[in-house]
Amino acid sequence: METTIEVARLRKRYGRTLALDGMTFTVSPGQVTGFIGPNGAGKSTTMRVVLGLDKPDEGTALISGRPYVSLQDPLTHVGALLDAGALQPSRTGRNHLLWLAHSQGIGARRVDKVIALVGLGKAARRKAGGYSLGMRQRLGIAAALLGDPPALMLDEPFNGMDPEGIVWMRGFLAALAGEGRTVLVSSHLMSELQDTAGRVVIVGRGKVIADTSVADLLASTHQATLEGAYMKLTRDAVEYRAEPSGQAER
Repeated sequence: METTIEVARLRKRYGRTLALDGMTFTVSPGQVTGFIGPNGAGKSTTMRVVLGLDKPDEGTALISGRPYVSLQDPLTHVGALLDAGALQPSRTGRNHLLWLAHSQGIGARRVDKVIALVGLGKAARRKAGGYSLGMRQRLGIAAALLGDPPALMLDEPFNGMDPEGIVWMRGFLAALAGEGRTVLVSSHLMSELQDTAGRVVIVGRGKVIADTSVADLLASTHQATLEGAYMKLTRDAVEYRAEPSGQAER
């Protein structure tokens, strides 16, 4: 289960927009790594490149030394949640997972196991189109776990979660890392990452600003919270900034 995610010198341009500008970091097993940055910083693009959904102009993205497209039965190597809405609403939650499982030669027993793991047992035979956002997040995580992969990449998994769901997610991520898995989590909820992540990669304008443990980050920035450290480091990497209160009235 010693799987790493290695991103090296990634560059990616969409027309005149430079989305990635030398993005480089490594995600190691046994801890949750928070992946944070302003909107447009390149987080989602990086994840898409790692998963072979976008091709970089330069650089490499490897899972245990291999690109995603070369992996046989990729769900057994890395599981991902990028968009909780990426489902067929007329299918039940269980049938959605069965469809994915069959594509990888995974049996129904594993489907039922991941349904139980994410707490969707009572809703599994309901149409997924009627799920709340929090339930869709759980369904997406169940899909990511189908192949029992050693690595997981989750984009904004706390979105739509009620307080009970947030507490569950916190403990669930910690448990995955405790099993020795490699866990990369993108989120804007700094308070949740501060309690969950052992390491953070902070990005802005397509490149890494900081790559360190949460404890070392707080110490080096002289901040008490991850949010404070994040705001201090990314203040020059924000594309859109509101005017200070009262400025718009002048």
